[in-house]
Amino acid sequence: MIDNNIVKTTLRQHMVLTGLRVSPALLAAFGVLLVTVIALFTAPYVGMADNGDFFRIIYSNGLYFNLPDYDSRYFGYFVKQFGIYQYYNENSSMLVSSQSLFIKLSLVINKLVFSKEVFDIRFQAGIYTILYVTGVYLLIEAVTCKMSRTRGMIVAALAVFIFGDTGYTAYFNSFFSESVVMIMMLFVFASWLLLYRKKYNDYAMLALFVVSTLILTTSKQQNAPVGMVISVLAIPLIGIRKDRIFRYLTAASIGLMMISGIATYLNISKEFVNINQYHAMTRGVLLESENPETELQSFGINEQYAILKGNTYYDQYGTVDVKAGILEKNFYSHYGFISILKYYMTHPDQMGSILNTAAKSAYTIKPAAMGNYEKSAGKEFRAQSRFFTGYSLLKEKLAPRTFGFILLWMAVVTGIYMPSFAAAVKQRDFRSMQRSMLVLATMLVGLSGIFVSIIGAGDADIAKHEFLFTQSFDLVTFLTLSSVISRGLFTRRKLPTAAQATPADTALPTIPTTDYAGPEKGVSV
Repeated sequence: MIDNNIVKTTLRQHMVLTGLRVSPALLAAFGVLLVTVIALFTAPYVGMADNGDFFRIIYSNGLYFNLPDYDSRYFGYFVKQFGIYQYYNENSSMLVSSQSLFIKLSLVINKLVFSKEVFDIRFQAGIYTILYVTGVYLLIEAVTCKMSRTRGMIVAALAVFIFGDTGYTAYFNSFFSESVVMIMMLFVFASWLLLYRKKYNDYAMLALFVVSTLILTTSKQQNAPVGMVISVLAIPLIGIRKDRIFRYLTAASIGLMMISGIATYLNISKEFVNINQYHAMTRGVLLESENPETELQSFGINEQYAILKGNTYYDQYGTVDVKAGILEKNFYSHYGFISILKYYMTHPDQMGSILNTAAKSAYTIKPAAMGNYEKSAGKEFRAQSRFFTGYSLLKEKLAPRTFGFILLWMAVVTGIYMPSFAAAVKQRDFRSMQRSMLVLATMLVGLSGIFVSIIGAGDADIAKHEFLFTQSFDLVTFLTLSSVISRGLFTRRKLPTAAQATPADTALPTIPTTDYAGPEKGVSV
């Protein structure tokens, strides 16, 4: 005879395995993976055209442009194959960036399985896709681990809609550092949230958090403030555990993240300083001024340089040789980041004007300047893919284009999370403080992206420069919407009675939090 208990146990085990296969985190990760594979790895391939920046990173990593008509494809067409240097590479590194780690890794794989002479950028895209999908999985695990199954699935679908958008993933088929920024920011957010949730091993999540922050900070020079912001707001992480080893490691990690931010800033090359300085004046201060001669005089610069108003460093037929020694002596040496910041602070009208200019591009995930298709696809020059871009199009259409809305958004989000943070502070529960610290850090990191862009380089290539803000906006908004979906944002967790308590229950924090719930019934309302 068949043992009914064995049958029931087998069925129960099968149901558990089935549940694992379709968990919210797995569903979201698979959805993003499927969309990305279709977009990036099936014809017509989606990628990003070169805007003239690729040479900065590829030459020092052993790659070069091997198409004779490559220059004619700038901005218009995505190129997926490049040449690999076979002999001595005389090109020194133009910038130090953690992005090189991923290029070198993909180059090794390319040589092993494809070619030692031609590099296919899809090998890089494959690495990025795997990392990105992993990040999405961890994020949804952190967000939905205490939700009911139904609500978790709704959140998973929302995640696919937002993070599967090809406005994001098209960067993988390019040499723009935004790919690294996007992936590492996702890991920073997910690992910090998992530390708050106490979902996985704290030491493992701390390691992921620190490594991701270091790579994010050093991925591009514009991100120097990121390490500083995160290190300061991560200080309460020291108190989430009582064991000394964890506290010492966390304190050392915070110091390391701060040093990485400072080192990234100090390591900015003179050439990039001049490029950004030029744009900060010609595409910033002068562009927003009705009397550029007067503004130049306030910096001690000859008013004749007002003729540079609106110019860019890369103009083919510029008004002046931007690399000439006369500019170094009479132009660049008269101002810097601090003096321009001081100027804007004393000219609030111009500050407001350029902040609103920045806000107009703050919600653009994929810059309109660069095309997404190969020339062989037969599309128009600068043609952009519309495949799975619903979220990026919706956000760009609906988001108010003023800096005031950004401040309002930050105020509303801060107000939403403030009650739970205040309760955690009152109870001295450092772990329960972490979600609010994460949200604040993410908003400030995004805000730093805006201020560094406009003060450091005016409105030059601003849509791409503000990428950090648009991703920060999406992460915080996604977390807030997920909390609303879980109906746990303004509720307190019902504590079990003494008779109902389990070891798992007693291990949970006893302060009011917003998303704690049982694994079966969802959040108590």
